[in-house]
Amino acid sequence: MLPIMLRLKLNENEVYSLVIMENREQAVFGAGCFWCVEAVYERIPGVLSVEAGYAGGNTTNPTYEQVCLGTTGHAEVARLTFDPAKVTYAQLLELFWQAHDPTTLNRQGADVGTQYRSAIFTYTDEQLRLAGRSKTEAQKHFRDPIVTEIQPLKEFFPAENYHQEYYRNNPNAPYCMFVIRPKLKKLHLE
Repeated sequence: MLPIMLRLKLNENEVYSLVIMENREQAVFGAGCFWCVEAVYERIPGVLSVEAGYAGGNTTNPTYEQVCLGTTGHAEVARLTFDPAKVTYAQLLELFWQAHDPTTLNRQGADVGTQYRSAIFTYTDEQLRLAGRSKTEAQKHFRDPIVTEIQPLKEFFPAENYHQEYYRNNPNAPYCMFVIRPKLKKLHLE
C-alpha cells in the first residue's frame, strides 16, 4: 500500500491535506480475443479496471490491423488493475485457466493466429513465480499440454478506443452474443 499525501493551499490561511492509500497491482493476460478477457475480468470484485491492448511483440505502438496480420509478434491482451486486498493475483490466475483453453496453440475457438495465443506477462519476479506454479497446478486439469507462454512484460500498448469496454458497449454484436455471453454464463459471471 502506497500512501500519497496531497496538500492543497487555497489561500494564505487555508491548507488542506488529503492522504490517499493506494493498494493496486497490475496483471496482463492473453487468452484469445481481448474482448473476452476484458468481459470476464471486469466482473470480478476487486478488479478496478481492465484495458484491452497488445503485448509480447516487437512493434512499437501497433495498430489492430497490424496485430491481426500476425507480423508484429503481439498478442491481444488485457491489463488488469486490481486491489490485492480484495482479489489476489493467484485468484486471477485461477480464473485465467478456467476462462479459456490454454492447450490450443495460437487459437481460441474460431479465432486463429499468434495474436490469440495464451500468454501471461508478468510485472514482478513474484508474479512470474506464481504464474509458473499456477500453470503446473492447472496442468492437472487438462489432458493436453498447456502451451501458455509466461514471460516478463516488456511493454503494454493500449488498443484503440473502440476496443475498450467492447462487450459493455456492444452486447448485441454477434461476437458478443455467440462467443462472449456463453463464456460468461459458463463461468457464472452473467
